[in-house]
Amino acid sequence: MNSRQPERSVPVVVLAGFLGSGKTTVLNHLLGNRGGTRIGVVVNDFGSIEVDAMSVAGQVGDSMVSLGGGCLCCAVDGSELDAYLEKLTAPAHRIDVIVIEASGLAEPQEMVRMLVANENPAVRYGGMVHVVDAAEFDATREKHPETDRHLAVADLIVLNKTDRVDAAERTRIEAELDSRRAPGTPVVATDHGRIDPELLFDRRPWTETRGQLSFEDLLAEASGAGSGHDGHGHGHGPCDDEACDHDGHAHAHAGYESVEFTSDQALSPRRLIDFLDRRPAGLYRIKGFVRFDVPGHEERYGIHAVGRFLSFDPGPWPRGEPRRTQLVLIGSGIDGPGLLRELEACREEAPQDAGPESMWGVLRYVPRNGAAEPADPGDPSDPAVPDEPAGDG
Repeated sequence: MNSRQPERSVPVVVLAGFLGSGKTTVLNHLLGNRGGTRIGVVVNDFGSIEVDAMSVAGQVGDSMVSLGGGCLCCAVDGSELDAYLEKLTAPAHRIDVIVIEASGLAEPQEMVRMLVANENPAVRYGGMVHVVDAAEFDATREKHPETDRHLAVADLIVLNKTDRVDAAERTRIEAELDSRRAPGTPVVATDHGRIDPELLFDRRPWTETRGQLSFEDLLAEASGAGSGHDGHGHGHGPCDDEACDHDGHAHAHAGYESVEFTSDQALSPRRLIDFLDRRPAGLYRIKGFVRFDVPGHEERYGIHAVGRFLSFDPGPWPRGEPRRTQLVLIGSGIDGPGLLRELEACREEAPQDAGPESMWGVLRYVPRNGAAEPADPGDPSDPAVPDEPAGDG
């Protein structure tokens, strides 16, 4: 297997959803609003004519590869996907994030399994985003009864085409999604696929110090670039010609709030994991760095969460950088002061007295090329991801 040991790993985000839900529209929006981020794209069309691949090829050039002629999850083995990921993660491409647009007939659970099992140290699973067509919600569930299973696998659900339903119908669909999704999975409502890229990845150019973001960098990403027109770091997402109305205000679907937390005191890994396990559904994204100071685990732990998906990435503290926890939390309808109180309660007064077992919860979410393996999203023991046969894919 790959012997290359990169200094960083590239997150791979799976963009799923049934035929016509708007996955390609979402992908094109992300590509058009990437803010300097280098995005590699894998398009998995169903059929011999790769229409989706052609529709995005002009935006990403040679950083895109596609798999035609069938569902990615139905491949005999993952060697073809592995080869494409190997190509995209080559240092020469300087890719920051890879997005796989799955076939509309793909089985998301199997795709997650393939990525979690991938042994390329340059790759790490970055979460599953499932796109739902609001206008065809009932018809899709009737034609594809496996929809509920797919929703349970998702880390973030995008309710697309909300401009084609009235307020009452949207409320009904959101209630249905609430009953079908796994607990804690957020739902982002939008039209024309216009979601804020900050909910999935950091919009900033790749540099040699990519893993050494200062707290000011994090605030600039979550607040400055996403502050809309109100001049504050809490409120609207980025406003461009497509996402804004004629009065210069961001559409409601682009709105979110950001909360910042810092602590020079180390955090308790057990309390933090408990907080993360109970995070509210409206909390879309968590990113930053954590200080634990448990003996044997004094590294800086990068944290990345999209919806239910969570990962920690341990690494050395950069020379001259203060050893402190620095977090940005992004969501909609969240209780900012309440979240800060919960994080304050995660402080650890005597981390040097904590035993190594206190880190077990954290190490479950460290990628396999790190200190431990993450919890497998396809683990049959996980009630949020039932182990059922593949569907139409």
